[in-house]
Amino acid sequence: MGFIALILSLLIEQVRPLSRDNPVHRGGAFIADSIAASTDAGRLRHGALGWGIAVGTAVVGVVVAQWLLAWIHPALVLVLHVAVLYFTLGFRQFSHAFTEIQLALAANDPQGARQSLQRWMRLRDPSFDASDLSVAELCRVAIAQALIGAHRYVFGPLFWYMLLPGVIGPVLYRSAQFLSERWAAGGHAPIRPKASVTTAPAEPPAPADVNPPPLAQVDPRAAEAQTAAAEGVEPYGWFAARAYRLLDWLPARLAAAGFSVVGNFEDAIYCWRAAATVKGGDEQRRILLMAGGGALGIRVADPKLDAEVRSGDAAAQETDQDPPGPAASGFDWNGVEPDASGLRSAVGLVWRSVVLWILLFAMLTIANWLGR
Repeated sequence: MGFIALILSLLIEQVRPLSRDNPVHRGGAFIADSIAASTDAGRLRHGALGWGIAVGTAVVGVVVAQWLLAWIHPALVLVLHVAVLYFTLGFRQFSHAFTEIQLALAANDPQGARQSLQRWMRLRDPSFDASDLSVAELCRVAIAQALIGAHRYVFGPLFWYMLLPGVIGPVLYRSAQFLSERWAAGGHAPIRPKASVTTAPAEPPAPADVNPPPLAQVDPRAAEAQTAAAEGVEPYGWFAARAYRLLDWLPARLAAAGFSVVGNFEDAIYCWRAAATVKGGDEQRRILLMAGGGALGIRVADPKLDAEVRSGDAAAQETDQDPPGPAASGFDWNGVEPDASGLRSAVGLVWRSVVLWILLFAMLTIANWLGR
């Protein structure tokens, strides 16, 4: 039934694409913000509590719904699977903007392509500005976003759908990914207590040899805020980011393996190995973009990520110079500059990867049927 539900959901999505501003997305955003506003008191553990409430409610909800629908009629379970996959998995959730960019460049309208890219990127980064991007840089950003989007909206939820029973997998993955993005930069109204400021009588200065207590002993919230800031997230979103990174660890590597199989295998594996040697930073994104770029033969990684791989250090800073040959890490692959033809190549790579995953799912389904 799972394979049939997957095919039906993909077909429905092609006929009726799911917009980002859909009722399920709005409802999820409202619930996530309400939970955060009610539980965020400035500590990391409060984020873990909120994450457990939000994800636990979603998972338990679909488990109960599937049990009730199976009790009423088994055909309703198929309807539930199709509905859940329609809202959690699919190309059109990220491909519309990519297609707009392709059409604009094909019509020799780079300014229109920049506007489409800017609208797309500002869904996650409101400060993104594409007005000064060259065509090569525009194509690089678009290809990178397409590879990341294909993983997050197709390969990731599909992996967990194949692994876990029922529709627990895609709900778990999509909830974790949604909360990680929603809570990473805050934006809700926390109940975090404010430090009170009172006027106290002046006291004589402490002796010069008295050392102040460590920051963690003065205010644990300040120490935890530093821990979260080191990873680029708000304290409340720290656990959500960690949980999603854990859930995404294996799917990201399997997606990179899929890119390698259906693309330039040797270059993809070489770039993947170089990315895997770098410790820290966003490992999943680094591996996906380096393996995807190697599979395409195109320089997809941004200058910051490229500097990380070439130096073997996640703290490396981007440079304005062209990528050198052999670097400190021994990495000497450059790739070609992306252009409009690279967009078509990226579409082909993603589609071939999807076909590979669907065939794998079909084989597992047939093996399950024959084993009964």
